[in-house]
Amino acid sequence: MSEIIVSKFGGSSMRDATAMHRSAQVASKQNSSFIIVSATYGTTNQLVELIEEATLGHWGACEKLLFNMRENHFEICNHITDDQTVHEKVRTHFNELETLARGVSLLRECSPKAMDRILSSGEKISSLLFSEAYKKDFPNRKVVLFDIRQMLKTTDKHNKAKPLIEETAIRAKELVSFNNNEVYISQGFTGSTLEGATTTLGRGGSDYSAALVAEAINADILEIWTDVAGIASTDPRICEGAKAISEISYNEASEMAQYGAKILHPTTLVPAMRKEIPVFVGSSYEAEAKGTWIKKEVENKPLIRAITKRDNQVLLTVSTPKMLDAIGFMGKIFDVFTRHEISIDCVTTSEISVAVSIDKDVMGDRSFMHDLEEIGQVSLEKDYSMISLIGNKILSTAGLGKTLFNALENINVRMVCLGASANNFNILVSHNDCDIAINQLHTAFIGAKDENSITRSW
Repeated sequence: MSEIIVSKFGGSSMRDATAMHRSAQVASKQNSSFIIVSATYGTTNQLVELIEEATLGHWGACEKLLFNMRENHFEICNHITDDQTVHEKVRTHFNELETLARGVSLLRECSPKAMDRILSSGEKISSLLFSEAYKKDFPNRKVVLFDIRQMLKTTDKHNKAKPLIEETAIRAKELVSFNNNEVYISQGFTGSTLEGATTTLGRGGSDYSAALVAEAINADILEIWTDVAGIASTDPRICEGAKAISEISYNEASEMAQYGAKILHPTTLVPAMRKEIPVFVGSSYEAEAKGTWIKKEVENKPLIRAITKRDNQVLLTVSTPKMLDAIGFMGKIFDVFTRHEISIDCVTTSEISVAVSIDKDVMGDRSFMHDLEEIGQVSLEKDYSMISLIGNKILSTAGLGKTLFNALENINVRMVCLGASANNFNILVSHNDCDIAINQLHTAFIGAKDENSITRSW
């Protein structure tokens, strides 16, 4: 049996009929066994807006959004097929979407369960259209339009469901077979509870669901196809010296995703790492380009492979004299973060203070802030960005700090976090200084612009 390859195509690869046919050609050339697709470009954002407007009772705005989405998808449908059965299926999907939106508008409320049903609509329609594009281009191939909810089982935490790994693997074995050269086309971002209720994995979850499928069916390769030909050493829009990365380790890529690189969803690599499945990242628009391989082991292991940033960071400090020589205060502080399900990126401590970096959105959670204020005085510093240097042997290489601070001699570094991982070094700087700092660090550790630099968007 040939290799089992799972290929995921993002929203830009589903943008229109031309993009769908292009992606079908790529999938066929790669001999993809199981294809996961995102909603067409911009559709999920429109669905989020639809929910917001419906909740406010703005039905006129909802009608406009529904009209625009219908027009876009039927334009794609018209270019792909004149089969009226397919057109009717698209129409049925939009009728169901409108019914759900009307219910939300009448109630002025959208439950998490209803939200998942609405948000999953985009992938349902895009996978239908893409399967027709694939059939048209390759009429001799057996195409199976597969409802991912049959296989990908999750918890019932709507809007951000957690996968049930063992249940998903059992259903994959029961439902998926490649004995007759089938190619499965299915939806990203979506799953279902054991009772069959539709769930979603959270924004960016299509990459994650593709990795979960690859794990469940014991795939040999996972491919992520976007509009960018692989991973770069930093964002080319910020730094002209950004260089293409041909291969990178799981650990490095995971750190990149966690600390701001938009090319992969942070959770994508976890299922691939569990089964040691190599991951390829490439562009459906430039399929011949080298792209980037993500593997357990790589030959080249530079000290600094890449530099990422995460904007909209806040430095939150909790201070109280009661911490001095006391036991349990750290536990109390982190218990508040745990109860409110708030993630911390970096931590530093002193005798009477704990400082953490968090996303700006957390500031709006008054209950969380109140609970922290019960422990000590809370101060907030806004408009920061987290810069992460991603690489290898960072903890055991002498001179790294000297090079870093020499490169940033004209920039104030508000926070330094080193020691938790041998693969990253995090610093917090003012948002206004961030891009300058990245350029100076990239020149110091990776190099200035040369023939290997790239100019495409990241």
